[in-house]
Amino acid sequence: MENNSSGRTPQKRKNVHKQNAEMTEEQRSPEKFTNASDRSPSDDETSLPAKHSKGRDNKSKDHLRTIPELVNPINGNVLYYILLFLLTVTSLITRLYNIENPPHVCWDETHFGKMGSWYIKRTFFFDVHPPLGKMLIGLAGYLTGYDGEFPFSKPGDEYGETRYIGMRVFCALLGAALVPLAYMSTWLLSRSLAASLIAGTLVLFDTGTLTLSRYILLDPILMFFIMAATYSLLKFLSYRDKSFSLFWWFWLSSTGSFLAASIGVKFVGLFVILLAGYTTVEDLWKLLGDQKLSLAVIFKHFLARAICLIVLPAVWYLGFFAIHFKVLSNSGSGDGFYSSAFQSQLIGNKLYNVSMPEHIAFGSLLTLKQRRTGGAYLHSHWHLYPEEFPPRQQQVTTYSHKDENNVWRMKPATEEPDVTRIPQLVKNGDLIRLEHVTTKRNLHSHHEPAPITKRHFQVSGYGTDGIGDANDVWQIEIVGAPQGSPIQTVRSKLRLIHYHVKCALFSHDKKLPKWGWEQLEVTCNPNVKDNKVFWSVEEVIDPRLPNVSFEVYMPSLVEKFVESHAVMTQGNSGLKPREGEVTSRPWQWPIDFRGQIFSGKDFRIYLLGNPVIFWCILLVFLLYLLVIGINAVRQQRGVQRSQEIKEFDQRMMGAAWWFLIAWALHYLPFWPMTRVLYFHHYFPAFLYSAMFAGVVIDYVIIQLSLRFPKGLAISFYHWCVGVIISGSSYSFYIFLPMAYGMAGPLAADENSMMHRLKWLDSWDI
Repeated sequence: MENNSSGRTPQKRKNVHKQNAEMTEEQRSPEKFTNASDRSPSDDETSLPAKHSKGRDNKSKDHLRTIPELVNPINGNVLYYILLFLLTVTSLITRLYNIENPPHVCWDETHFGKMGSWYIKRTFFFDVHPPLGKMLIGLAGYLTGYDGEFPFSKPGDEYGETRYIGMRVFCALLGAALVPLAYMSTWLLSRSLAASLIAGTLVLFDTGTLTLSRYILLDPILMFFIMAATYSLLKFLSYRDKSFSLFWWFWLSSTGSFLAASIGVKFVGLFVILLAGYTTVEDLWKLLGDQKLSLAVIFKHFLARAICLIVLPAVWYLGFFAIHFKVLSNSGSGDGFYSSAFQSQLIGNKLYNVSMPEHIAFGSLLTLKQRRTGGAYLHSHWHLYPEEFPPRQQQVTTYSHKDENNVWRMKPATEEPDVTRIPQLVKNGDLIRLEHVTTKRNLHSHHEPAPITKRHFQVSGYGTDGIGDANDVWQIEIVGAPQGSPIQTVRSKLRLIHYHVKCALFSHDKKLPKWGWEQLEVTCNPNVKDNKVFWSVEEVIDPRLPNVSFEVYMPSLVEKFVESHAVMTQGNSGLKPREGEVTSRPWQWPIDFRGQIFSGKDFRIYLLGNPVIFWCILLVFLLYLLVIGINAVRQQRGVQRSQEIKEFDQRMMGAAWWFLIAWALHYLPFWPMTRVLYFHHYFPAFLYSAMFAGVVIDYVIIQLSLRFPKGLAISFYHWCVGVIISGSSYSFYIFLPMAYGMAGPLAADENSMMHRLKWLDSWDI
């Protein structure tokens, strides 16, 4: 019998060729394979000498048939939904398990729970974040029976009979959705079940993401909208061959809506907007290069994206603030951060629906507010400057809240006002004194340096019963008004120039130490042109003067929107850590250097990323660089590859690159920030790093698998994926106490059950 080196009879070879010929175009298309990297080394090495080509060709064909069997199993669509269901159910179980514990306020629940209460009570407040997340927390509490009465005073306060669980469950449900969203987003780019499963598993079994999802915080809401925007964007791109269809419009408008929701929770939602912008510009550039499309069609594409990704999000975002202003109609603790005109529309504020003198006379009582974004009230109290800031005179500060110590009396420079006479209006250019009503000391300055800003002069309260010296005299200037014009309440932009020192009354964001109650420093600035030397009169009390309605000062929606953003921006830049609070810097986050204490009582919660997952992702970043390097060398050496293999590579490496860009956009902007930062700021970026890792790991496993014979390759591939999932789940099991609670001695104690988990000395467990 003739020897057959291929191991097949002629008849069998004929049948094989017939089967290959009968494969449909759909089956041969790389879009139906689930990985863009599916190639064997022999497929790349087509530059081998001709005498070796026959054996290589047989091996190459055998491996190409192995690729779909590896990662696109029979009934792949069914398996996709089975895995999606399993991940979703497991995510819900882990996020909702024992969610009532600990039954006390944890970390920033003291802020966002309190703000949810204020929405229920319709009480105005100030916060550095946009309103959507807090409104949703308040709505969740209201719908689940919470009455808004719990004070949320400080971490550790027991909830007792308070119905707080509904708000935690709401946040946990959004946190649970991160896992299926990561799975589905990875699938849309990679078309790999294994890559999608690995990505979803890394998010599912990360203890940090779990911890953030179980409390009344903005983070799970923010991450949900970021991931929903990401999925909608990728889903929209998957309809590029069905442009302007119903689903095409649906996913495009959904993307815009979720982008608005993302930035509507926190300003860091801007990063996903940048990601969408980058992707959209790239997509439009590709459309512009498609010569099958006319310029009119390309313009329609541009206009559709402009409407759905710019106009629609802007309308949503403005709508969030319109609802915010409508709901918070009652005066509250945050009034003082806003202008007098803004405060006039808050029920219960002294300026609401009030009539007040339009002008100021000598003898009038008034409050002065710095005329800048977030400007505070001129304030004094009985406390003196410390001995190291001589002379020891009364402190003068600015204070953001309404207070009786904000009230001053307007007096002429050289005499006491006679309230029995006809009122004499204060005019531009007048010399005046301001007497602090509570302490009866005059606003004073001299050539002594200010306590913090040494190049400025000290401002103090001086005198007894309103009698001081010549350094109490100030000159009123009304900016943009002719000499002799009377001061107008709210409207006039004032500058107070010290008559002898020739400096201007000034305040800024620098806080005094504890001896000054951490209120803002007030100085006399030699630079009288500085933009922080302007003031306005907010309240006037003088029964001798005719009143006007304050309704004339009420701002429009757009004016309130603009002012709110100016105040929030200033508040964000001035954020400082609370005493004893552990902060961090961005370099610490990817390496899981230090966590964050959520509950420091006997039942301890510690925000820490699963170190096995975090550190494996770091290795994947290095692995990605190695893959890029190897592929670059192959290309430089002119290694020939089939078109099919090139398309596999383009899809998989394209997916990895896109997730890498997304990670960088959500992580790198924190590096130059000077404001206080915390570990939890990293987790939106972590989600993208998990999806990036899923794609790269799957790519590498397939490259290794295809070096084995067909049967062994399939077993090796599934074994590797199983090890990754099993390792992630086991590490999750080990570090569960971080999220669900620890008791007993701290990990530093060798007798502690947590001692074995203190892998780094910087972990405060």
